[in-house]
Amino acid sequence: MATFTVIEHQRRDDYAVIQTLEDTEIGVGQTITLSGLGHGLNGTYTVFAVPTFLYTGVDDEGDLVYDTEVIIPNQLLFYDAGDDLERSAAIPTGTLTWSITCTWTTSALVTEFLGISGATANDTAYIATCVAASNQWCFRRRQQAGYFDSPTTAPDASIQLGATLYAAALYRERGSVDSFQSFETMSVGVPTLTNGRILQLLGVRRSQVA
Repeated sequence: MATFTVIEHQRRDDYAVIQTLEDTEIGVGQTITLSGLGHGLNGTYTVFAVPTFLYTGVDDEGDLVYDTEVIIPNQLLFYDAGDDLERSAAIPTGTLTWSITCTWTTSALVTEFLGISGATANDTAYIATCVAASNQWCFRRRQQAGYFDSPTTAPDASIQLGATLYAAALYRERGSVDSFQSFETMSVGVPTLTNGRILQLLGVRRSQVA
């Protein structure tokens, strides 16, 4: 869960815009919760747009209109029916809470890949930890690459496999500093194929096409 400080707020034509003090990685379709604000803005909303310009209202066709000469960073726009509120400073500042639980892979899928169940309860717990870390990392990498995904359902089988491979890689590195554990007495190079394959499966570091 991440929290951010809300410093500006606005509502016009039943759409509200807030500006945060810090940059966020929140994207369209994700859920945010606002608190500590006035003007009926407290509550949970779905992000409709992430504008970089000043929002000026809705035109006759129902399209959002912006003043492209006024650049404003760290904005989030969402539907919120209510009285118009001119853009103003939030005094006192409010709080934006953002939490995503990604479930693209599971402990069962990782255990299937490893080909062996955890020998102890501690092993099983660590697999679950690796699964949680993999899900969050994979979701974040896809988001950074410009994809809009549901956190509860893997977009396709390749992405689910990518998340599973990364969780398994984390588990295999248990007790090691920077690579898989090995009985080899000589130093070995850090394996690179797994990470490259994971990024390939996630569709990261390649141009997006329609």
